[in-house]
Amino acid sequence: MARKRKIITLILTLITIVLFIITMSPFFIVIINSAKASLEIITNPISMPDHWGQLVENIKTIWSKPTIRYSSSVFSSVIITLFSLTTITLFSAMAAWVLVRTKSKISTIIFLLFLSGLIIPFQVVMFPLVALFRIIKETTGVSMLRTYHGMIMAYIGFGAPLAVFMFHGFIKSIPKELEEAATIDGCSKPQIFFKIIMPILKPIVVTIIILNGIWIWNDFLLPSLVLGVGQDIQTIPLAIRNFAGSFVKKWDLIMTAVLMAAAPVIVGFLFAQKHIIKGMVSGSIK
Repeated sequence: MARKRKIITLILTLITIVLFIITMSPFFIVIINSAKASLEIITNPISMPDHWGQLVENIKTIWSKPTIRYSSSVFSSVIITLFSLTTITLFSAMAAWVLVRTKSKISTIIFLLFLSGLIIPFQVVMFPLVALFRIIKETTGVSMLRTYHGMIMAYIGFGAPLAVFMFHGFIKSIPKELEEAATIDGCSKPQIFFKIIMPILKPIVVTIIILNGIWIWNDFLLPSLVLGVGQDIQTIPLAIRNFAGSFVKKWDLIMTAVLMAAAPVIVGFLFAQKHIIKGMVSGSIK
């Protein structure tokens, strides 16, 4: 019996190692090719670089080229990601709290409308979204396309359904007696939410921030529709797309730009992964 268990453990370990190699191989290829010249990548893309100093040279080239506008793209990505995550997290938590504590048919219908956003494919709403933004411009004069607020509003619309769903499930497990005790102590509704509910929601907040942050930071299709390619405001994926067209043979710069774009997300994920696991486990148990 013990021998059989060891064999099963060995097989599972080997499968885990193989899956790890398959998963990490694209990232490994990006790293080694970021430290090569373009000709070296084309001739032997899977070999180790001759000298890693080429990586620093590639970073300097990308950062200093005015035609690439990589620094302004980083600024735009940071602004869009931060404001999108803040609004998605805060307003979704508030909406979920009200929906959970309000027992009525209207609250149930509103919650189901949020859930419907999870099952509608993005391809179905991409062109109606652009048409809606144009109608808003014509009727109110407020431009939504090629703007930061238009991009952020689009991300709120696509990110809120999942956030409301996760908050809704978590808040149902919070005893209502906590809020009743706070009310007896004289707390108002906003004080109950920000002083009682939000601290309890910390694990699920971190989970939502990471899940939406990775998606928003790396997204290409939605910014290409709302911001457009080659416009004044562009995110990092759009910037990589631009100079990939201008320097079609400069694969060294493309690989380095991809590595620079992925690095902040990877670092953030490594620091917050224990909170993600804690949030998911807490939600599943409760």
